[in-house]
Amino acid sequence: MQRITFGTSGWRGIMCEDFIFENVKVVTQAIADNVKASGEARKGIIVGYDSRFMGESFAREAARVLTGAGITTYLCIRDTPTPVIAFEILRRGTAGAINFTASHNPPEYNGIKFSPSWGGPALPQTTTDIENRANEMAGEICYAECSIDDAIKKGLLLEIDPMQAYLEDLSTKVDFAAIAKLGTIAVNPLYGTARGYLAEPLKAHGVKVVQMNANRDPYFGGFPPEPSEKYIQDFIRLVQQDPSITLGIATDGDADRFGIVDGDGSFIEPNYIIALLLDYLVRVKGMTGGVGRSVATSHLVDAVARMHGVEVFETPVGFKFIGELISQDKIIIGGEESAGLTIKGHVPEKDGILACLLVAEMVAREGKPVKALLEQLYEKVGRYLTKRVNITLSPELEEVFPERIAATPAGFAGVAVKQKVTVDGNKFILEDGSWLLFRKSGTEPVVRLYAEASSEARLQALLSAGRDFIEGKA
Repeated sequence: MQRITFGTSGWRGIMCEDFIFENVKVVTQAIADNVKASGEARKGIIVGYDSRFMGESFAREAARVLTGAGITTYLCIRDTPTPVIAFEILRRGTAGAINFTASHNPPEYNGIKFSPSWGGPALPQTTTDIENRANEMAGEICYAECSIDDAIKKGLLLEIDPMQAYLEDLSTKVDFAAIAKLGTIAVNPLYGTARGYLAEPLKAHGVKVVQMNANRDPYFGGFPPEPSEKYIQDFIRLVQQDPSITLGIATDGDADRFGIVDGDGSFIEPNYIIALLLDYLVRVKGMTGGVGRSVATSHLVDAVARMHGVEVFETPVGFKFIGELISQDKIIIGGEESAGLTIKGHVPEKDGILACLLVAEMVAREGKPVKALLEQLYEKVGRYLTKRVNITLSPELEEVFPERIAATPAGFAGVAVKQKVTVDGNKFILEDGSWLLFRKSGTEPVVRLYAEASSEARLQALLSAGRDFIEGKA
């Protein structure tokens, strides 16, 4: 058994290689032991899954291990969005949930995500404990299993569908009446768990909907189920070709990420959506509090926060840290550049369904397309352009990378470094307000380089300077 390692969103692996039933059972037992040690096992655990291959089977095996450990298990009857599982944890007051999902990863992957009783992704101290327990039990028969029939008879297994309760709660946070005036909305659940969670509520409130990729397909149409510009070209063409469509909204495989396409077919980067929604929630909906963003997320968020006198919380990459701020009621909205966000009073987990519907509400109530709203915001706070590139390291570069990144250069592309931030990776803020961030991947020889500037020319210059710095050419 390969060592079990939890990343920013759980343990993921390639099916039939390391993600196999035996390893799933060991990890499930480790989670059961962790929950028992916390004293919360009597509250029970939810088990859910996304639309990937074998999701139901993995979930049932996890349920057998949990009930074999004497833990009441709430088993979802269909593939269920990650934010809905988080909502159900809080609604039922369970000890947490095991979710079989690899989110936006390619179809050959699956994963186990554990969310504890506070509803957000497990924090590092929890995942480290689960890792240690699982790896200590590797290769052993460390669990007892209860058959599904026996578990039901004993009252240890209950089948649930949390859809209706979630949608009823969502209707208290989204102005569907305003959205109904918007016109036609294009919806793309990318063959994933948002099927039934986006189009149907919109239709129920009188919104005209055009939908695509709304059937379950474990291959996700041959692409990773990620609502980024690269992977939703068919959806962008749909919006471009139908003049009646005013907005396109998409979610990823487990519906915790969002993708927004403006009425003219322009893809809108998630960074800008977070800033736009912060402005909207404060200015139009009167919400109060701070804003949370990851270290890799655009400082357009900071500019909007300054305009409204809102405190900014900068976190490491990983939504668990933003979720913690939500659970502590410190922020109005929290988001990451990788298309995850949630808001005050909602689940401490990223929710692509909510994000899509809030954008629809914003466009409807403001009466302008997303691009127009963004230009309007730029006029108030200045222009911010952000981009990420991956730099593959040769063995030689990987060896010298730690020493190279530890140094603080005088500047990049002719502008001096003003500040170095080491919240997660190494972020260099320059005198003109532009910045670069270098984050080394934990699983491959790749450095993720993020940069932000006020113009496209300046942004490209920073990216080039950042690459030179890593490759030792600076």
